[in-house]
Amino acid sequence: MKYALITGASGGIGSATARAFAQAGYGVALHGHRHREKLHALAQELSDLSVPVLEVYADLSDPTQAKAMVESVLEAFPQLDILVCCSGLSHVGLVSDIDQESWRKLFGVNVDGMHFCCQAVLPHMIHRKQGCILTVSSMWGQVGASCEVAYSATKGAVLAYTKALAQEVGPSNIRVNCIAPGVIATEMNAHLSQEDLDALAQETPLCRMGTPEECASCALFLASDGASFVTGQVLAPNGGLIV
Repeated sequence: MKYALITGASGGIGSATARAFAQAGYGVALHGHRHREKLHALAQELSDLSVPVLEVYADLSDPTQAKAMVESVLEAFPQLDILVCCSGLSHVGLVSDIDQESWRKLFGVNVDGMHFCCQAVLPHMIHRKQGCILTVSSMWGQVGASCEVAYSATKGAVLAYTKALAQEVGPSNIRVNCIAPGVIATEMNAHLSQEDLDALAQETPLCRMGTPEECASCALFLASDGASFVTGQVLAPNGGLIV
């Protein structure tokens, strides 16, 4: 049996990813921070699949908490094969209006939290000479978005981090890849009006929004043996909106 840690597992893409891995027979560690009720309900749901399920809670922007979380997972599971970094915050607004606290919070979760988790799992994976790390960026990390400069900057950093880390740990047989979703039907897009959502769907060549499950399928593939020669790559479930 393989074991995966999914951060941000109470969110739309995170919870769908956790379900996909559990249904595929992985033991899953579910990370959350603020939404404990959602995470607990997900853990109970996945326990019915007869796979090991662990709930862990941490503020990933704090390196001490991130490290302690990974240590607790490794105490409960015999090994950790997959890390999927789904935790993330969004921010919409003019770059001239964002305050320092909001800017740092966004980078703290989207970039620092991802880094602290990778840093915590790598000694274990390097020792075993195997492992897979998946990060989650966004199409806005690829091309940028007006009124989402800060968010785009964090997601661009995720892309660069992924590519560089893949180069660094490849000799240890650790693969690092990134998923860069387009417009996905999750709470993160709740700030958009139905008119805006319809317009984005019309601009998308497949003429619809994506689903969290479609992003989860990408993660499951990248973690599989079928992607054993894939590293440093960006898989973009965006319906063709960004090519």
